[in-house]
Amino acid sequence: MSLSLARRLAGIAAVAIAVGACSPQSSAAPQAQATTPEQRVEAAANPSPVSTVGTLNGRALPDFAQLVEQVGPAVVNVQVLEKAQRARNPQAGRPQDGEDDPFQEFFKRFGIPQPDGGNRRFDIPQREGQGSGFIVSSDGYILTNAHVVSDADEVTVRMTDRREYTAKVVGIDRRSDVAVIKIEGKNLPVVKLGDPQKLRPGEWVLAIGSPFTFENSVTAGIVSATGRSMPGEDGLVPFIQTDVAVNPGNSGGPLFNLNGEVVGINSQIYSRSGGYMGLSFAIPIDVANNVREQLVSTGKVTRGRIGVQIQEVNAQFADAFGLDRPRGALVGQVIAGGAADKAGIKTGDVILSVDGRNVERSGALPGVISSIKPGEPAKIEVWRDRQSKFLTVRVDEFQEEPLRVANRTVEEPAKADRLGLSVRPLGADERRSAETEGYLLVEDVTGAAAQAGVRPGDVILGVNGKPVKSLTELKNATAAGKTVAILLERDGTQLFLPIRVS
Repeated sequence: MSLSLARRLAGIAAVAIAVGACSPQSSAAPQAQATTPEQRVEAAANPSPVSTVGTLNGRALPDFAQLVEQVGPAVVNVQVLEKAQRARNPQAGRPQDGEDDPFQEFFKRFGIPQPDGGNRRFDIPQREGQGSGFIVSSDGYILTNAHVVSDADEVTVRMTDRREYTAKVVGIDRRSDVAVIKIEGKNLPVVKLGDPQKLRPGEWVLAIGSPFTFENSVTAGIVSATGRSMPGEDGLVPFIQTDVAVNPGNSGGPLFNLNGEVVGINSQIYSRSGGYMGLSFAIPIDVANNVREQLVSTGKVTRGRIGVQIQEVNAQFADAFGLDRPRGALVGQVIAGGAADKAGIKTGDVILSVDGRNVERSGALPGVISSIKPGEPAKIEVWRDRQSKFLTVRVDEFQEEPLRVANRTVEEPAKADRLGLSVRPLGADERRSAETEGYLLVEDVTGAAAQAGVRPGDVILGVNGKPVKSLTELKNATAAGKTVAILLERDGTQLFLPIRVS
């Protein structure tokens, strides 16, 4: 059975800190519970670090109850009523209002009652849904998921003290799955925002939400990983993966660390059954807050892009390019005329950092770049010719239209060399008709190249980050080294493949 992404989760508050960091000495006397609105605002905005309730195998156990008392009042239940729809009566099979009906005039003319009483359309009942959210300003701005409120006609916010408010949808950003809603209130309890860049796998996290309509439910777990790219996503959100139990109704809720700070918005689960199976994913709060600020101030979201297609750097690529270990984002293609092209970034470069922020995995790069305001300069570190190089890139604005590439036909196979490749030069007419920048066509592939995934019909563009235009250049480029990173063009798309040579 294939894995399916199950959304419609919500309301989690996650608390992250290493287990060993909670020493027994951090245990504190219980604090007086906030009772007035002013006390609740103060407690939520300035939560105390979590104390401990005991030890297990010599390690301190966090007191989640204290944290929930402090931050819980700022977590809300979001109830949604979607717009009612009108549709044709499926039993009568009659046309909708305004459509030509050849029998309508007949019934009217002779006064014959119509089979459906003339009521050709019926109402589909309004659908109800719910999720979670959290208050980020004392005057009523709330963050939640876009998929919670995207089709809402009415939105009601219910607080832990059972107060209810009608909310206005301020803005929705489907790409990040972040939405901002607003209620009219004063001195509302608010959360404190943390820094998700400081999260480490293994740290405790806490969630508060409304799974299956069970409001104010609390679950806890640990951070499983950071900077995750989800299948089917465009990589703009470097998700936080946790093992905190979240289910339908948890969507839009906060993920807290043990300092009582929101570090993410619970958004998705990865599941075979459609329910929680131990993998939940949250949007980093810095990404969500950037979206919030833009939606509130301008009503829309703009993102940066530099115009590159990238791949993960595995152990074979690291060996081929002379990196100390697998890290960074390998540039497989540079879009002509884009920001990266203008700045001098080349195919075969490995992007290691952006504005001092390390790029450990390729999936982290789109999120980092998209957070930069279009038109602003970014200092990008690339690995080229076995050494580090810094380039300044002026970021372009991300366009919604997908990159379109031309399709081309490939020829059938023919024979082979040291890597298991048999190639032939492309003529000028062939290069023009195929719309390719390459000079060498793979006609047959066996051995190491076949195992690496090279296919007949691929066009060879370069080896180890350097272009090759002739059989001699290809032979020289592949003569040494245990691993060769070969750059190919396939069906209009460029990609690197590592070939391990015996």
